[in-house]
Amino acid sequence: MKADETILRKCLFFTANRLANVLRRIVNEVYATTGIAAPYVYVLIVVNQYPGITISELSEKLDIAPSTCTRFVNALVGQGILQKEQEWKTVHVSLTELGKEKTEGIDESLHQLRDRAVAAIGEAEYRQLSAAMSQAADKLDHA
Repeated sequence: MKADETILRKCLFFTANRLANVLRRIVNEVYATTGIAAPYVYVLIVVNQYPGITISELSEKLDIAPSTCTRFVNALVGQGILQKEQEWKTVHVSLTELGKEKTEGIDESLHQLRDRAVAAIGEAEYRQLSAAMSQAADKLDHA
């Protein structure tokens, strides 16, 4: 193999991970004001949109393993941000009052995150990149 770094720039896996690492640093900085780690923020966003959602539905919407989702939910339950209700074998998740307060700050953080990305790459490229990544993920997931 040729000793040339441009091969890394042409590798989808490498560039996707590089972008994820850059975004993770920005996300951690922006979400620091919420007091909630980035992966948990997205759990709260979905639970806020779908009160009473099941763990199974939540893991599907977040595209994570049910066991990972359960771990995230349990951590947020432990912080008093989420509550679980058992209905026979099904667990439903909803926000507590503290969770509702926390989600109010998340909206501002989401806007800050988007604004920083748009300022760096431009509105059109932001939209194109988001759409292309989503389409690529869908296609590769079904390949």
